[in-house]
Amino acid sequence: MSEASDLSTKSCVPCRGGAPPLKGGELKKLLAQVAGWSVIEEHHLTKNYAFPDFVSALGFVNRIGALAEEQGHHPDIHLAWGKVRVDIWTHKIDGLTESDFVLAAKIDKLSQEGG
Repeated sequence: MSEASDLSTKSCVPCRGGAPPLKGGELKKLLAQVAGWSVIEEHHLTKNYAFPDFVSALGFVNRIGALAEEQGHHPDIHLAWGKVRVDIWTHKIDGLTESDFVLAAKIDKLSQEGG
């Protein structure tokens, strides 16, 4: 089992606030486990996904929405014809936590499953 799939098997943990956001080496270690994602200014994760048409992109957005509700962790999702951009961060601390990377890994798994 790869490290990325390890992350995808975890659950997002609600942030109660008060904890500092992850920085530097902690971010690099987690980022290495989620292919294709970028950390922007040590604040949020972002990734673009491509699809052959609008309907496929919308279906992916709907699957992300169901996952977000299940996990209690809600990314910003940007839908356009044939593409979806996902931005993730923990709003309560205005930065990144391990749960953000867990959600990223779970979204990647959704993208590989299709349907």
